[in-house]
Amino acid sequence: MKRNKWTFGIGTIGRDMLYSLVSMYLIFYMTDVIKMPTDIFAMVSVFVVAARIFDAVNDPFMGLIVDNTKSRFGKFKPWIAVGALSTGVITILIFADFGLPWQQYAIFFGVLFILWDVTFTANDIAYWSMLPALSLDQKEREKIGAIARIFANIGLFVVVAGIVPVTTMLGNAFGSLRQGYFVFTVIIVIIMWGGQLVTLLGVKELQMVGAQKSTPIREMFSVIIKNDQLLFAALSMTLFMIGYMTTTSFGLYFFKYAYGDEGMYSIFAVVLGVSQITALAIFPLFSKKWNRRTLFTLAVILVVIGYIVFFFAPVSTMVFIGIAGVLIFIGQAFIQLMMLMFLTDSVDYGHLKLGKRNDSISLSLQPFINKLGGAVANGVVAAVIIVSGIKDAETAAEVTDGGLLMMKMAMLVFPLICIVCSFLLYRRKYIIDEKKHAEILAGLEALGELELDR
Repeated sequence: MKRNKWTFGIGTIGRDMLYSLVSMYLIFYMTDVIKMPTDIFAMVSVFVVAARIFDAVNDPFMGLIVDNTKSRFGKFKPWIAVGALSTGVITILIFADFGLPWQQYAIFFGVLFILWDVTFTANDIAYWSMLPALSLDQKEREKIGAIARIFANIGLFVVVAGIVPVTTMLGNAFGSLRQGYFVFTVIIVIIMWGGQLVTLLGVKELQMVGAQKSTPIREMFSVIIKNDQLLFAALSMTLFMIGYMTTTSFGLYFFKYAYGDEGMYSIFAVVLGVSQITALAIFPLFSKKWNRRTLFTLAVILVVIGYIVFFFAPVSTMVFIGIAGVLIFIGQAFIQLMMLMFLTDSVDYGHLKLGKRNDSISLSLQPFINKLGGAVANGVVAAVIIVSGIKDAETAAEVTDGGLLMMKMAMLVFPLICIVCSFLLYRRKYIIDEKKHAEILAGLEALGELELDR
């Protein structure tokens, strides 16, 4: 259904704006905006990493709840609505200034952050696990996924490009940079609520036979473990996201302390955003000529070249840094979309293999992966900026050459190793290509599992 492509995709704009704000800039907000003392910051950072890992492990439980939900609005939409509303409120509270002493603020923040993770998880799992129910055709899923990723990346790069100039402008208008971040957060939350409303009112999903069977809690983890293709796709995606999110989380620090011009970060982000969105827009054209395995290989080659160029690029000019960034983000756009399709197609594989369709438990691995990637990235960033001396520096001149090298190694070398390992795992273990997926659908049809209730 053509309407699904757009109403599903539009819902990602505000969601990814909000997620990008929290996942990429919360640490910067604590260190450089509210200037949290180092001992409090270290304590909060450990708590954030631990909370995200703990919450990520609980994602399949939320998937189980969604899969077993029965309502007049279906199983996805109630949780999308509840999650969006509550996450927005909590995000505003996280960036609000209540004038608390640092130790009380740390405790207050910790409670809010746990609630934020839980509520965003409810929305995220319900939202993305709806994708396999929108179409059974691989090419149609690619189009829906591409449009969703385009809107998601628009949201992401609006935040990346706007975080410095917009918060500075709002800070000047409202009296402080902290207030600027708060107003910026409120604007993002309103945009998220609007986009989610479009999805809730506009999307119509298929109701498949296998999706009507309840899953008891004792079978929850077996849905993942016994679906070997889901497991391998998830492991590969985890390695990739750890690398990718570590690189992006260092972005603002790199331009402030290595390149020496914090304002250039926004310009760089615009260039990368246009590159990534363009790549997603033309992906369906490439997928008509080449199969996914070939496209995945080419995308990884672009990313590897981009990382190598970035590492050796001189910080006296933006030319080589810009070229490297374009290569990395074009390749990343292809990879991220294909990995989403790998998870989506593995739902059909699990349906055939296990005799039951578990969209939400299976797709709960996506937020699990994102959270685990974000947790590792936050841990790496927090440790590196403390050990390298960046945490206590005010300007680029106060950071030593050793500190800058440490940041570049963590930002570029470590992520590259993760991404290459991700590719090797995919090549060795993932078998659902176009031909295999057609065989899976034929098997489901033969079993009578593709009867649809509309």
